[in-house]
Amino acid sequence: MKYSTEFKRAMVKKLAAPGGRSATALAKETGVSQATLSRWLREAGRLVGMDEDKRKDVQEPVQQRRPEDWSAEEKLRAVIEAASLSDAELGGFLRKKGLHEAQLTEWREAAVAALGSPTVKGTKAEAKRIRQLERELQRKDKALAETAALLVLQKKVRAIWGDGDDDTDPRRGK
Repeated sequence: MKYSTEFKRAMVKKLAAPGGRSATALAKETGVSQATLSRWLREAGRLVGMDEDKRKDVQEPVQQRRPEDWSAEEKLRAVIEAASLSDAELGGFLRKKGLHEAQLTEWREAAVAALGSPTVKGTKAEAKRIRQLERELQRKDKALAETAALLVLQKKVRAIWGDGDDDTDPRRGK
């Protein structure tokens, strides 16, 4: 069920008033679940430290997802946004997003690794394989050139000495 902002504020005032009712008692009285009333009270507590202008901007708090459920695009956006903040602003940003600084650092490192050059280990192995293949190619090119030269020489020898079609009998030697 959708409740108006005024109704939520009235319930929070009843809960937060000195000597106010408990969420369970107010739930029985109003028909709103105890969990909902407790959530409204927590959300109102988050808004207490805000300026009046900022409180007006906040309509209803967005239910935050776990950072593990964020898409890669959302993680990158958070890393970029956090990079432009001062240390004081960063703390508020992390609380607002429900993040820990370690998660943000991990995401930043992953983004840099994905955008950077390949790892050194991969580069060395690939370079070694490339050198090995180049040496093998050179060896085969030399062998092919040698074979081609032998074929050319064989043709020249046949042209000079003839192709062996003479009238002598090979058994007699004459």
